[in-house]
Amino acid sequence: MPATHLPRRGDRIRAALVLGTRPEAIKLAPVLRAMSASPLFEPMVISTGQHREMLDQMLQRLRMDSSRDLAVMRDRQRLSGLTARLISGLGEAVRDDRPDVVVVQGDTTTAMTGALAAFYEGVPVAHVEAGLRTGVIGNPFPEELNRRLVAPMVRWHFAPTEGSAANLRAEGVPAGDIQVTGNTVIDNLLWVLERGEGRSAFATSRRRVLVTLHRRENQGGTMHGIAEALGELAGRPDVEIVLPLHKSPAVREALLPVLDGLPHVRLVEPLDYFDFAATLAACDLVLTDSGGVQEEAPTLGKPVLVLRTTTERPEAVDAGVALLVGTEPADVIGAAHRLLDDRAAYERMATAVNPFGDGRAAERVVNRLALDLAGAGRSTESGEGDLAVA
Repeated sequence: MPATHLPRRGDRIRAALVLGTRPEAIKLAPVLRAMSASPLFEPMVISTGQHREMLDQMLQRLRMDSSRDLAVMRDRQRLSGLTARLISGLGEAVRDDRPDVVVVQGDTTTAMTGALAAFYEGVPVAHVEAGLRTGVIGNPFPEELNRRLVAPMVRWHFAPTEGSAANLRAEGVPAGDIQVTGNTVIDNLLWVLERGEGRSAFATSRRRVLVTLHRRENQGGTMHGIAEALGELAGRPDVEIVLPLHKSPAVREALLPVLDGLPHVRLVEPLDYFDFAATLAACDLVLTDSGGVQEEAPTLGKPVLVLRTTTERPEAVDAGVALLVGTEPADVIGAAHRLLDDRAAYERMATAVNPFGDGRAAERVVNRLALDLAGAGRSTESGEGDLAVA
């Protein structure tokens, strides 16, 4: 790795938080709040705009002001074009701002290129939500490749679970560079719910089913088949389905022809995070191909059916809070009927222990960065330290 510089003792640590999608904003917001509350940090937000409308809405609600907005998105652009624009824009941003650390989150193309731009400029990288793996390079696409590419460029690997940390150790990452923190999505979910500002999208007192679908590998015929399964589920008189429609034209082309106008199905525009959190809290069952929802729902005791063939969050399945049901319509509808009809099976999932943390992940991230970059205070490996965050 190119030579890096450390802040002089007494200087504030300049931290650039790079984000471009709604999930990145959700999961980096607690880190930004923790840094902003510390006298040791001078945080800044670099937004790539990878998810334009959904990201702007999120940044506003989470009170996150970006110092730069690269506005990289083009209609139906290819990943190669997006990657090229991100590398160029982020490289310029890092050169101009000269942060002491670049913080990236997860497995998006923004995260991968943010880490690469920092690496090229000799700035150390901190990776929030490090170590997730499915073991299948193309599933999810391109996220599995992105997170594998990020790891060799990272100085601080903040793993949400011990399983994620074990993945990194198996790839040769030094144990001292890894810290298990929990997932910052739990921090933010609890923060949002405490404010009570969100409004549920459910309109009845039926069994409430929340559905989210967007993954690239599910788009097309696979998603059309899932939509047909949802249409069959909506035929139950005791069910209400709420499905926030992703902005992707490919998602809408698969879902709208099957589900639009069906009784007991509410297709809504993307919910802001406060309303989504309230909707999640009000639901009885979640069907999703999202990664983050697999972490959020168990915090609130909501069973999750994962509409994918692989998951980088096996802890949820192992803990019994989620079922990996795949994408075959018969499997989806069968698993949903079972949980809605079998009270004992439902209760086992609803009362299982959430494996993704206690709501203090951001505190652990910021304390470790302060310890290593400011060089003062005591170790916070247990998560109980008070170096930077009260």
